[in-house]
Amino acid sequence: MSVTTVAIAQPTFLPWAGWFDLADQADLLIVLDDVAFSKQSWQQRNRIRTAEGLSYLTVPVRTSRRLGQRIADTELASTAFVDKMIRTVGQTYTRAAYFPRYFPEFCAVIKESASSGKLAELNSGLIDWLGKCLGLSTPHVRSSELGVQGERGAHVAMLCEKIGASCYLSPAGAEDYLLEDRAEFDSREISVLLQVYDHPVYRQCFRPFLSHASALDLLLNEGDSSAEILRSGRRPARGLGSLKSILES
Repeated sequence: MSVTTVAIAQPTFLPWAGWFDLADQADLLIVLDDVAFSKQSWQQRNRIRTAEGLSYLTVPVRTSRRLGQRIADTELASTAFVDKMIRTVGQTYTRAAYFPRYFPEFCAVIKESASSGKLAELNSGLIDWLGKCLGLSTPHVRSSELGVQGERGAHVAMLCEKIGASCYLSPAGAEDYLLEDRAEFDSREISVLLQVYDHPVYRQCFRPFLSHASALDLLLNEGDSSAEILRSGRRPARGLGSLKSILES
């Protein structure tokens, strides 16, 4: 397969719509699972829209005496959370239009993926399922399978080089460190673009609409229209440092 544009994203738990939009724009997605696990980050939790607002679903993991462990090596503390999480999602979305279609699949996938005992396997199983339901088809590979070293921007640039990409599409939140490590990309003749995404508004079970919930919220509420809605938030990607230059001028 010829790869021009690669996106790289951590295997977050039940990612938001923007995560899938990033992947949808690339020829290949590299799932960044060989970096350090960060406690109480999106790696182990995300939000759903409940009657009380945006509420967290959190996956318990083992962290004692494991400082610096990779996402790929992070173990679940137990699988007892699965039944509780299923009940919470079921009670929250029972009136959602596409609940009957997707909820049984969600239950099966989260149970099977959690049975691995690994956070990365749990997250990847749910990401694969959500991506399929959303109609997205970008192939992916895990960074832990590529055997690339380096830190921060150097690591990312080397991953791009490893698979022969000429363009790296990055989440906008990584801009600061990418600017600092820009030479790593320039020396490899890899251009860097930043994702621009305006969160779309869609039907939810509760009002008012609250953005940045898990894409599960979008799927259960909008079903067949989810992919079109997800892509409607996409804006043209911008160059590295372009917005900062405007703001500072």
